[in-house]
Amino acid sequence: MPKKPATTPLVRAAKVSVGYGSDLASAVCPPISVQIGAGQALAVVGANGTGKSTFLRAVAGLLDVLGGRIDVFGVPVDERSRRFRADVATVLDEDSYLPALTVREHLLLTARGHGMTQVSDLVTDVIEEFGLTARQHAAPTALSSGQRRRLLLASAFVRPRRLMILDEPEQRLDSGMRDRLATRLAGERTSGGGVVMATHDPVLVREVATRAVLLSDDAVHVVTPEVAAQAIESL
Repeated sequence: MPKKPATTPLVRAAKVSVGYGSDLASAVCPPISVQIGAGQALAVVGANGTGKSTFLRAVAGLLDVLGGRIDVFGVPVDERSRRFRADVATVLDEDSYLPALTVREHLLLTARGHGMTQVSDLVTDVIEEFGLTARQHAAPTALSSGQRRRLLLASAFVRPRRLMILDEPEQRLDSGMRDRLATRLAGERTSGGGVVMATHDPVLVREVATRAVLLSDDAVHVVTPEVAAQAIESL
């Protein structure tokens, strides 16, 4: 019988060291080796300062690694490549929006800019899901901090994607919106997409992740989602 072709991981990190210096001495945590495929989700957990956001920025191609290698879709990560930008939706920890556009205009532009057509109903549904219906004609600068966070998350769900990279997506969300987000991300995974997220929310870990990386200053452990959730609760 012919062998089944190997499935290419969505993300593969091989002995990756990350940090903001120029050499391995400036790494913020020990090397990380982990991978996920389609339909899987990775939670990156640990105390503040252990390198969660730094690792995610490297996966997103926004920070060069100090050592090792990160492949996304089977090739070295390159945020400038057309394929990467078409297939990866990223929400990091800083606000990023177009202040001259309303919430609805912002989401319509995001969807159409990624080649989608007939997006009005999709945008309406996502606006409602993220609790922005009453503010859909407001400029981002007129929104509260939590509403701006919901706008950024909504932007990731109105565009095509195979992989989502999310840095603490739960921040500035109330408990009800966190539950909705957990359901949405679990659906992303079960529909065949991939998720890489740094989080302090044990509910997100339990409901979304299929594997987890627990970071500390002197160790990196690939653990089950339950172990990762318990570690968050003990911090």
